[in-house]
Amino acid sequence: MTTFSKILSKTDTSKALSLPSKFFKYSLPSFKGGHAVSFQAMDEGGFVWSFQCSTRKKGHPKPVLSKGWLAFVRSKKLKVGDKIKFSVLDPTAAVLFYRVRAEKEVKIFGAIFGYSPIIIAPSNIP
Repeated sequence: MTTFSKILSKTDTSKALSLPSKFFKYSLPSFKGGHAVSFQAMDEGGFVWSFQCSTRKKGHPKPVLSKGWLAFVRSKKLKVGDKIKFSVLDPTAAVLFYRVRAEKEVKIFGAIFGYSPIIIAPSNIP
């Protein structure tokens, strides 16, 4: 199983989620010569989210999730410091199956103790 996890930054929660090139290169569907690809991922509650990953046309590709990402952030009420995980269950399958998991920081006396999964049913998704 291929996994990518990231502690969210301000840019990640307000604009787009930047992805590491390694995850992009081996785990996302083929761009087939283009600069954007759509895919779906299931969350912990069983809801399927549609995302679009795009890259720059020139220079370093710098893959980002744009379309669908901010709706996910709003639905899960994600904030800076929360964690996101994407997984590909079988990277050798003909059709890739993705999981997405959002986690909130668990703080005790101001110290980060760990992360807890967010299982919220999406509502009012645009």
